[in-house]
Amino acid sequence: MRVRNVVLAASAGTVAAGTFAGIGAFLLARAAWKGFREISIRGKVALVTGASRGLGLAIAQELVREGVRLAICARDENHLRWAKEELLTIDPDAEVLTIPCDVSDREQVHQLFQQIHARYGALHILINNAGQISVGPIHSQTVEDFEEAMRVMYWAHVYTTLEALPEMLSRGSGNIANVTSIGGKVSIPHLLPYSAAKFAAVGFSEGLRAELAKDGIKVTTVVPGLMRTGSHVNAYFKGDHRKEYAWFSLGATTPFMAMNAHRAARQIVRAIKRGRAEVVLSPQAQMLALAHGVAPGMVSDALGVVNRVMPGSDSTSKERFTGKESQGFVSESPITMLGRRAADELHQNPEKHHRDVENAASGPGALLAD
Repeated sequence: MRVRNVVLAASAGTVAAGTFAGIGAFLLARAAWKGFREISIRGKVALVTGASRGLGLAIAQELVREGVRLAICARDENHLRWAKEELLTIDPDAEVLTIPCDVSDREQVHQLFQQIHARYGALHILINNAGQISVGPIHSQTVEDFEEAMRVMYWAHVYTTLEALPEMLSRGSGNIANVTSIGGKVSIPHLLPYSAAKFAAVGFSEGLRAELAKDGIKVTTVVPGLMRTGSHVNAYFKGDHRKEYAWFSLGATTPFMAMNAHRAARQIVRAIKRGRAEVVLSPQAQMLALAHGVAPGMVSDALGVVNRVMPGSDSTSKERFTGKESQGFVSESPITMLGRRAADELHQNPEKHHRDVENAASGPGALLAD
């Protein structure tokens, strides 16, 4: 009798295990299927922050190709106007609303959303992209550097999201994409203010997805690695700023290290259309994130070794310089040519770009063109 009970119990356990395995496989298959389904975003209204240049501009370009009604914001009104001109070359009939806004200022963000609602009446897609990079060893960074990084790359996400949520919740749908960084998964030496803010943004984005899933709102955490957006020319560099700029520009421009910005933008838009939880851009970033997830201590120790060969500085100066002020032999060499080309293409040097366009229009060929 006892043997029979044992056999029956084992059989019941096998059936239960098989049932749970079947249910698990079904749920995984359904999740995978949903991950490959894409919604149409044509005619939807999207806001891209920090869209006058770099990755933000590349994302805006991709959205215009998708037929999205667009709102873009950045701090400089002229840069926004030039970005709009660029977007209209893709589709002259595209709707593009430009709004000067410092997204680290809560009141300006509130006014930004008032203007979007006045023009479009609704917002379906929010892409939090605005960012700022400060490169240099820890002794060159100040409390203000950390505070500024948090305002731009964490609090700005919070401000825009809280403005967008009431309408999305009442409608029961919406998409929010938060552009973070591999620096928000693995803290990189000489990028502490940036990494700290990006870690906060990743935590905010992941928790937001978990809380809003029941309300029909999809939140996507975008984790780029190094990309050829040309952003290094407008980043800030401290300590031995010329050497800091040299190593950073090499990483951000060479094809083996940095991903093409337009390919990244296409992947981001595709992830939004599929409602994916996360998209890690570039194989290098994927491998680094995986290694850190498996052995975080080992990765941190390895980065400690890397830090030993990075530029140091005996200077106690806290002064910072832009990439444009830190250029040298390496940053102007053929090795970084692709990065310089990306900087021109994605409006990292908008004044120079439009001066060149105006000179071409008024040059000898202009009469022939007319």
